[in-house]
Amino acid sequence: MKLDIYKIDGSKSEEQIELSDNVFAIEPNDHVIYLSVKAFLANQRQGTHKTKERNEVSGGGKKPWKQKGRGTARAGTTRSPLWVGGGTIFGPKPRDYSQKINKKVSKLARKSALSIKAKANQIIVVEDFNLDEPKTKNFKNVLDALKIKGKKTLLLTPENLSNVFKSGRNISKIAVLEAEKASTYDLLNNQVLLLQKSAVGKLESILN
Repeated sequence: MKLDIYKIDGSKSEEQIELSDNVFAIEPNDHVIYLSVKAFLANQRQGTHKTKERNEVSGGGKKPWKQKGRGTARAGTTRSPLWVGGGTIFGPKPRDYSQKINKKVSKLARKSALSIKAKANQIIVVEDFNLDEPKTKNFKNVLDALKIKGKKTLLLTPENLSNVFKSGRNISKIAVLEAEKASTYDLLNNQVLLLQKSAVGKLESILN
């Protein structure tokens, strides 16, 4: 598959880029995409939820009333789960939600995601660029020129371009990532996948 390479002023350059069929034109595997996205979302969970059980709630050391003679149910503590202010029965406890998938599954999932985006014509390749200073206005000008303003966009760069990242982080619906750090979820969770020219080669070298 060949795609035009755009300049940051929105015009087409004279060159095209050939996308590797082994990365951008495979038959997508829905199941590995599911496994990869499920693991990614699970790994975002902190797992710090916690409620106190009856032995952790303060107070309740004294028996509220004598065992017999009042005509009411017997009670040994005011911190029983049946009482207001008591402990919680079977409440959540801190746990680790992280999931692992092997490298082959991860690679296949990302290639499947890229193939889906390519088939849907949701990939735009732009020339390599950096910004002289972190300025949101300059980044917006690039989006306007490429006619993708207002669309949920993921820009993949070949390396850490701090000025580009800082310029894009305040714009809604825009994310900037290094190509090698983009997960399957990141690749799919957008309307436009904007690739810098060198990022294409980076993806192909990682996933081939």
